[in-house]
Amino acid sequence: MKLAGKVAWITGSGRGMGRAHAELLARYGADIIVHDVLQDEAAITAKSVEKLGRRVFVTHTDITDTAGIRAMVTEAEAVLGPIDILVNNAGIGQHLAIEDITVADFDRMFDIHVKGSFFCGQAVIPGMKERRRGKIVNISSIWGMNGANTASHYCAAKTAILGLTKAWAKELAPWNIHVNSVCPGGVITEMPIKVQGWDRIREKEQKVPLKRWAQPEEVSGAVAFLASAEADFITGQSISPNGGETIVGF
Repeated sequence: MKLAGKVAWITGSGRGMGRAHAELLARYGADIIVHDVLQDEAAITAKSVEKLGRRVFVTHTDITDTAGIRAMVTEAEAVLGPIDILVNNAGIGQHLAIEDITVADFDRMFDIHVKGSFFCGQAVIPGMKERRRGKIVNISSIWGMNGANTASHYCAAKTAILGLTKAWAKELAPWNIHVNSVCPGGVITEMPIKVQGWDRIREKEQKVPLKRWAQPEEVSGAVAFLASAEADFITGQSISPNGGETIVGF
């Protein structure tokens, strides 16, 4: 149980990748803060965590409500104990051409992905500094690395998360706080199925060397690794589970 005794907060964990992250980290021994505005979905994740024998705290606080987030952290830590792991997973998708993106679309994209990640981190970092340990995993995207021919506001927000990861990794290293990002390629979850449809997904899968998109659990493996002591000499890095769609490194 590589995460036994740890408390992990996973934003957007009501469904999709977030639920898979919660379940895998719980399987590895962590108690879980399930955080999602989708109440029914969050309840399903919470039951799954409890079945694995772990403690759970459920919150529906809006990710953009910074005061509410700080209050929630205080309440959650009173129940489960100090937060050791933060997984900034909450996000939205929207496929729009440049000229179709409104100010409201742009603001919402950055509010959830960037502002949400930043202020969730800000809420737990003081405690991590005091304890001189912590793991933060920010979920970006292959589109944050390479861009795409649509959804430029989404690409920009996911790229901003990569910059946030690198800056935090350098700033927080003196306190033994590790900050990394995971940049998935295509993942079979509710969001892309709804936005793109199965025909488009199957078409895109043919461009992946492994000829398929990932299951959510395959991304969670990278998250669990970065959250564990096995990654204690890794910070400021990005792992991209993408089936070979983008080859990075030397």
